[in-house]
Amino acid sequence: MSIGMNTSTGRAIEDVEHLRQSINQILGTRIGSRVKRRPFGSLFPELIDQPINEYTTIQLYAATATALIMHEPRLRLNSVQITIDSDNPGRAVLEIVGTALLNGRRGPISLSIPTYQSLSL
Repeated sequence: MSIGMNTSTGRAIEDVEHLRQSINQILGTRIGSRVKRRPFGSLFPELIDQPINEYTTIQLYAATATALIMHEPRLRLNSVQITIDSDNPGRAVLEIVGTALLNGRRGPISLSIPTYQSLSL
C-alpha cells in the first residue's frame, strides 16, 4: 500500500491518488531544480509555451515517458496521449495508460492528468 500526504491538505492519501500526486510532482518539477535530487523531474516544464505541433507533441510524449520510467517504479507505462482543450487551447490533459503496482497487486490503470495542474508546482 502506498500511503502519503496530500501536498495541499496535509491529509493522508493512498494508492491511485498518491500515484497521481507523484506523477504531478515528477512532471511539474524541472530537472536540476531539487538540490539533493538533481536528476529528479522532467523536461515537461521546458515545453510550456512551445507551439503545439507534431515536433512538440513528440517531445512531450518522450519527456513524459522518460520521467515516469525513471522516477515512478509503481507504474509500467503503456501509452501517453495528449488532448488539447478545444474551449481553452492553453490547457491540455495527458491520458496515461499502463499497469500500476498498488496494494501489492499489479493491475491496469488509466489516469487523466491536467497539464496546468502538473505545471503549477
